[in-house]
Amino acid sequence: MAAVIKINQADNVAVAVSDVAAGDVCYVDGRQLTATADVPAGHKVALRALKQGENVVKYGYPIGHLTEDVEEGGLIDHRILKTNLSGILEYKYGPIPAYVGRSGVQATFKGYRRADGRTGIRNELWVVPTVGCVNGVAEAIVKAFLPFAEEYPAVEKVKAFPHNYGCSQLGDDHENTRRILADIVRHPNAAGVLVVALGCENNQLRAFRELVGPVDGNRVKFMECQKVEGDEVEEGVTLLKEIAAACRDDKREEIPASELKVGLKCGGSDGFSGITANPLLGRFSDWIVAQGGTTVLTEVPEMFGAETILMSRCRDEAVFGKTVSLINDFKEYFLANRQPVYENPSPGNKAGGISTLEEKSLGCTQKSGKSAVEDVLKYGERLKTSGLNLLSAPGNDLVAATALAASGCQIVLFTTGRGTPFGTFVPTAKISTNSRLASSKPGWIDFNAGTILDGRPVASVDDDFIDFVLSVASGEKTCNEKSGYSEIAIFKTGVTL
Repeated sequence: MAAVIKINQADNVAVAVSDVAAGDVCYVDGRQLTATADVPAGHKVALRALKQGENVVKYGYPIGHLTEDVEEGGLIDHRILKTNLSGILEYKYGPIPAYVGRSGVQATFKGYRRADGRTGIRNELWVVPTVGCVNGVAEAIVKAFLPFAEEYPAVEKVKAFPHNYGCSQLGDDHENTRRILADIVRHPNAAGVLVVALGCENNQLRAFRELVGPVDGNRVKFMECQKVEGDEVEEGVTLLKEIAAACRDDKREEIPASELKVGLKCGGSDGFSGITANPLLGRFSDWIVAQGGTTVLTEVPEMFGAETILMSRCRDEAVFGKTVSLINDFKEYFLANRQPVYENPSPGNKAGGISTLEEKSLGCTQKSGKSAVEDVLKYGERLKTSGLNLLSAPGNDLVAATALAASGCQIVLFTTGRGTPFGTFVPTAKISTNSRLASSKPGWIDFNAGTILDGRPVASVDDDFIDFVLSVASGEKTCNEKSGYSEIAIFKTGVTL
């Protein structure tokens, strides 16, 4: 007997848990359903005959309309399902009562208390170039320093973060680069940072230092290569040794979970994302918010079609207004570049069972749980309000993950149904939507939410996931860290000189 899942009582489709062949019998709502077509795992099967133009309903909401008739038991995918979305919309504030989760016992983790009171979950040395021209210098400094790393056991990793920007940029692009790099320099996961400049770039070191603001001069140092007499790599290693020496006595200590700031991200989504992994993150988000902690949801184009759900949860009309601007400003960005707003699902999404942007968004936004939206951040802006926040950034995996980390998140939780190995400059934990992926890619996947499909009780999975996140916060390495994969990507919108 084939297994299918009906997510919401209002749905007129179900999702195949495994491949369903034409003629297979399924049971939904206590009645027998016979598949009239092959339905791959993660894809949608019609629960009744549907007509051309009729809405397909999943998660209790329309996810698009049919372009042809479908018989009961038939396959519904991107070839016959089209979005209902279009253009800029006007919204009205219609708040719903705020959800308040139960925190239970105050949880803790072992992290690093910084001198300014902030908390890091890693104790790393970072080399940050102000401009792409000195990427090679930054990486050479790290390579030359590594033979001395054993002298500084409190330092957990030494890493350079090359990028393409810092010069030949104008307007928002220039400011985006400066803000993200400044955010990295000030991030609490860094025990210390060496900033490496060239000297003639648009991102001038003096102005950049002002943007970074006050820092501990023993732990954050600046070097301008054109002003160095002699070998800049040797000078960089000398400065890095001085920074590392200032970190010798750093130790982990017990810290309340209320100080965790967690980024919520998905990529390579499939038809199970909105059933297993994303709701798991949503329940975790509600839990950590109830503990007094913070979560951040981004990927604005993947809010389109589900934005009103988030808007109804805004804590007041001011936050609602910021959310409206978040959505419509991003739509204007698409339109200004003469690109379609709603053509988002990737080939991998479609192969995994996601047919329209509404379907993708309704699954994506489940990562935010049910808590009230407390604030909305611009790209490059740092967190200032506990609870659930929204952040302006695109859906691109590396750009969005970098933006989450730059906002102050110490860890990014990343759900995926197709799999991905990458990581940004903070631990980037991959949560699989299905057990097949977790089994085939153990070097990519940190936690398997697919066991929910396998019949494991949700509450048990939730408890294990909380323990997993707290263990990562306490020092357990994620797969991307074990592989040495950590990169940054900066959002670019304009011309290059």
